Amino acid sequence: MDYARSETLAIKILVAGGFGVGKTTLVSSVSEIQPLHTEELLSDRGTGVDDTSLVEGKATTTVALDFGRITLREGLWIYLFGTPGQDRFWFMWDELSIGALGAVVIADTRRLGEAFPAVDYFEQRDIPFVVAVNCFDGARRHNPAVVRKALALPPHVPVLLSDARERESVKEVLVTLMQHARTHVPAVTAS
Repeated sequence: MDYARSETLAIKILVAGGFGVGKTTLVSSVSEIQPLHTEELLSDRGTGVDDTSLVEGKATTTVALDFGRITLREGLWIYLFGTPGQDRFWFMWDELSIGALGAVVIADTRRLGEAFPAVDYFEQRDIPFVVAVNCFDGARRHNPAVVRKALALPPHVPVLLSDARERESVKEVLVTLMQHARTHVPAVTAS
């Protein structure tokens, strides 16, 4: 029996970031299966809570998670879990992050401050992550070094310009995350 071929492995990757930065779009653009979305229409309850001023035309929000899958080869899959963006749903992040190899933090330079909670979350839990600056139509392009400085990221955290709508762009982000996670050395905590 060939044990190497009979083993299966699923790699779990989180996709995180603020409200409306492109998490659902990223999962959808690269998933080989029909993604699972838990999108609901924005309602009056979100008025004054969800800032939709910079996400013109956004009518839905993720209330639980997005899920997609990529097959690398037989028996080896990447499972993508898109997290909800609003802070009222962050309680779910702890459950979603269990067993994650790493995370993609999507940032929108028009409201870069919304990336800080995700960056802080993964830094505090020592989960390797990359920052993918989503290049929205009409948004000003920034050098990744400028974004790194603005987010106070250490030099080892990769920062990439990306387009969540484009499969090849998302694949580049995921490959970079996998390479980064492979070289990530977990922090040692004192007992």
